[in-house]
Amino acid sequence: MIATRESRLALWQAEHVKALLQERGHTVSLLGMTTRGDQILDRTLSKVGGKGLFVKELELAIEEGRADIAVHSLKDVPMELPAGFTLACVLEREDPRDALVSPVYESLGALPQGAVVGTSSLRRVALLRALRPDLRIEPLRGNLDTRLRKLDEGHYDAIVLAAAGLKRLGLENRIRVAFDPDTMLPAAGQGALGIEVRADRQDLIDLLAPLAHATDWLAATAERAVSRAMGGSCSMPLAAHARWQTDGVLRVDAAWGDPEGGSALLRIDCTDRADDFAAAEALGERAAQRLREAGAH
Repeated sequence: MIATRESRLALWQAEHVKALLQERGHTVSLLGMTTRGDQILDRTLSKVGGKGLFVKELELAIEEGRADIAVHSLKDVPMELPAGFTLACVLEREDPRDALVSPVYESLGALPQGAVVGTSSLRRVALLRALRPDLRIEPLRGNLDTRLRKLDEGHYDAIVLAAAGLKRLGLENRIRVAFDPDTMLPAAGQGALGIEVRADRQDLIDLLAPLAHATDWLAATAERAVSRAMGGSCSMPLAAHARWQTDGVLRVDAAWGDPEGGSALLRIDCTDRADDFAAAEALGERAAQRLREAGAH
């Protein structure tokens, strides 16, 4: 049994994992749930408890035996899982980039001065302010379809979303431009799916092992290590993105910004071999240390 949120994107993700498991001969069903993160839409996540609001009910379903696994967008998974839980695997990653969506404007540069751009991510706010301090950045909550509807109703001139969600739902045509990571650095784990289980369910960990994508999991591990070392909260204006340079050599870029635009964007990179999870974790921790040395807090 897969525990999943009931948004269209979350159900797509759960159905994707269900299909992969069924291809391997397993019988799978879904347990759809509404989480606190889905219910509270009038405040930013950083003010109501963070991204863990999207996963707590799913974890409770696993703990109570109503579900066996939970499928998450990895960027929504807290850096520290509750005692007794673990990530069984990270699947092959979809496009990790941010995307600009607008019914009128074809790029960030084409937006007029004072244009209204919607996002509730402090990371995106900080990066957008560094790129275009003249824009009005307004809060935007809700699932992907809700955000697109608010855009189409004229509440915003443009919004910024994860390209992965749009592509998974066949909405790639809504993307005006996918930002180059060197321009708009993604969030840790963005574009990746993670599967959470009870840590004592070795049978499920073994069953899910064939779904793991080794290099994407290592890259996501390094990114999440940056966030964990910096405090692991969605209330931080932090970006972290890892890219493979050559076999075994991983580069981690990280950025720390001021959502109010009062100070310059801090950006660092860190490169080393990452042949296993310990090395990937260590690389992410070194990247976080460089951010702190540069003035991040």
